[in-house]
Amino acid sequence: MRKKDAVACAFVVLCVWVLMTSFLLFFHPLSSSKDYKIFLNALQKDAELEERLSKLESTLIEEAHVHDSLINHIQSLINKKDGLKANSNNVLQKVKSAVDAFEAGDNTGAADSYVPDPPDPEETQYNSEAQQDENQAVDGPPREPVIAILVFSCNRVTVNRCIDGLLRFRPSKQQFPIIVSQDCMHGATADVIRSYGDQITFIQQPDQSDIPIPPKEKKFKGYFRIARHYGWALNQTFFSLNYNSAIVVEDDLEIAPDFFEYFLGTHELLLKDPSLWCVSAWNDNGKAALVDTLHPELLYRTDFFPGLGWMLTRALWSELSVKWPKSYWDDWIRDPGQRKGRACIRPEVSRTRTFGKVGVSNGLFYEKHLKYIKLNDKPVQFTKMDLNYLHKDVYDVDFVKKVYSSPIVSYEELKTGKISFDGDVRIQYHTKDMFKRTAKMLGLMDDFRSGVPRTAYRGIVTFMYNKRRVYLAPGANWKGYNIKWS
Repeated sequence: MRKKDAVACAFVVLCVWVLMTSFLLFFHPLSSSKDYKIFLNALQKDAELEERLSKLESTLIEEAHVHDSLINHIQSLINKKDGLKANSNNVLQKVKSAVDAFEAGDNTGAADSYVPDPPDPEETQYNSEAQQDENQAVDGPPREPVIAILVFSCNRVTVNRCIDGLLRFRPSKQQFPIIVSQDCMHGATADVIRSYGDQITFIQQPDQSDIPIPPKEKKFKGYFRIARHYGWALNQTFFSLNYNSAIVVEDDLEIAPDFFEYFLGTHELLLKDPSLWCVSAWNDNGKAALVDTLHPELLYRTDFFPGLGWMLTRALWSELSVKWPKSYWDDWIRDPGQRKGRACIRPEVSRTRTFGKVGVSNGLFYEKHLKYIKLNDKPVQFTKMDLNYLHKDVYDVDFVKKVYSSPIVSYEELKTGKISFDGDVRIQYHTKDMFKRTAKMLGLMDDFRSGVPRTAYRGIVTFMYNKRRVYLAPGANWKGYNIKWS
């Protein structure tokens, strides 16, 4: 039903309602309280009917907008196809003219007479499905699984550093299509992104309107823009481009050589274990002195959402997209209402490292922690490893047993090395202040999000200290995270 028909139908129904009400009022006077009650009930039912009709009208109008949008999108694709066809005919004509000139003996400039038209920026901005099919035909069918790489950018011209790394280590264009999504409409950054041509897909956030922001949060406007951009770009990736899995990367990240291998190896685990909701390439406590660089193959479960290079599925985005926040999306996603007890996979040694000191967060944590994160340089073949130990039913039993069978030591004993035995040790905490004090002394990040310490699993933070595995852990009778510890 078209928009005009829907409005006309609603108008007719409203007119009938007015006539009936007028008739009852002027030609059937109320003779008793009983009649009055009947009349009130009738009015209430009419009001409910009017409300339903109003909702129906709104729904029909929205559907009409969607219908018109689809029509316009299809028409634009048809126009592009016609334009490509016309351009192809033009190219063929030029080639034919050059050949005719050469055969006629006028070959003084025949080799240079064919000059292809410059590419249309709009054509390189957004690869169509036909172009993807063409790429597959040239390079062979894509390997399974296909995982999109979604790069978020705004006004950093150094986005090339991020894209160059992705292209350098990407094993397959078809298996890992790269989508670069730009907000801000920063011209110089857009030019850098366009320079990669068909090696990537370039999309731009169309909504650049002002965002209503509470007065107390005006200085955090950037976080509102980022949340809006994330919501739009993830919708494009999963619902328009129809990818089933995606890895989110920001424009200030560089990747390890085995970045793609890491996500390929853990992808099936993410799909099969419902207690997982993401895989992250990041270790928040990944400083060189706090990780085992001799064992970069080690992976862990964590209750803390790490971000900074993370993989999610379309199923998860379908769940989150309907309630996506207006700002501070990363803290929102760490809330128990979103996490629902689910965990992420994170590595011993990070597969990403940030070089973005200047940004919306104004370098928060950068000087103390982020710039010291160790980027893995010893490639691991995760696709050839058995990662079943990371399934919750297996991991929880083994991990808890390993942690709470480790002897308790003090920070002073650990720092001075006055421990007379080899092997893992445990430092116990009971309060928020006790955790923060110990974490600071050990060089760990000491903040909480929704009551969860960074990298923690079941309240336990795992790290290396003086070449020894250490667990900063609550008591064995741990009852769960206290959201008040944030």
